[in-house]
Amino acid sequence: MAITNVSPVTTYITAVKDEESAAENYAKMDGTTSREVTTFKEQAASITSADGLLKNYSVLQVVLGAYGLGSISGETAVIKDLLTQDPTSASSLAKKSDNATWLAFADAFQTWGQNKGSASATPFTSDMINSIVSQFEESQYENSTANQDDGIGNALYFTRKMSGVTSLPQLMSDPTLLKVVETVSGYDPDQFGALSYDQQVSMLKNKVDLTKLSTPKEIQQYAEQYLALLQINPQTPDTPATMMDLFGGDTGDQGIVALFGVDGSSSSPGDLYSGLL
Repeated sequence: MAITNVSPVTTYITAVKDEESAAENYAKMDGTTSREVTTFKEQAASITSADGLLKNYSVLQVVLGAYGLGSISGETAVIKDLLTQDPTSASSLAKKSDNATWLAFADAFQTWGQNKGSASATPFTSDMINSIVSQFEESQYENSTANQDDGIGNALYFTRKMSGVTSLPQLMSDPTLLKVVETVSGYDPDQFGALSYDQQVSMLKNKVDLTKLSTPKEIQQYAEQYLALLQINPQTPDTPATMMDLFGGDTGDQGIVALFGVDGSSSSPGDLYSGLL
């Protein structure tokens, strides 16, 4: 945990007032992020198909980072299906997964999804490029070492994303949102993650009232509570999420992967994806 005279709650309150500007300033100061953003802006508008995006590593990494999908950057088959299947179809991977992050990504590229991966015009309009850059910069800012040490990055992410969550399964499909909720609910995330999915649901359904997380004020107060609790019981900073993490963390026979007919004890990300088909 970083040693500072300013409390994480105070730092969070300052950052959350205008995270977009704070993230933009961070991106300008961080050489890697700055180069990634510059390359994305130069090349994105020329991409007119899902295959074109998949072949452009630099642009793809920024897009995935913007939508919180950096952990599946190596899962080409998953990304391709999210880009080339109509997300409004009940048979699409995005819809079947009930993963809010996957759905948001697929919806953003719905033009490709409804036309099997291509379109006459690029979906990368100037507005979309600006939106992706903003989201990517916020993601990089939240995941910076300084903001991860005290949980500030998780609190900012929670504040930014929680308003779009409408169900407990949606919440549990996002490792960062889940970690914040686990902590505020009084559970140790490492121990909680070892439980089966059904056990996790049983323990959270009486602890999490989404109707009380429906306004910006309520969400911010919840995030502040999370940061205050971390000062009492510090946690190990997050490591990048794996594909298993995106589906609840547990890999036992009763875990969420079992919902897709996959044996959790020996399943790989590819096995999990196959179970969704």
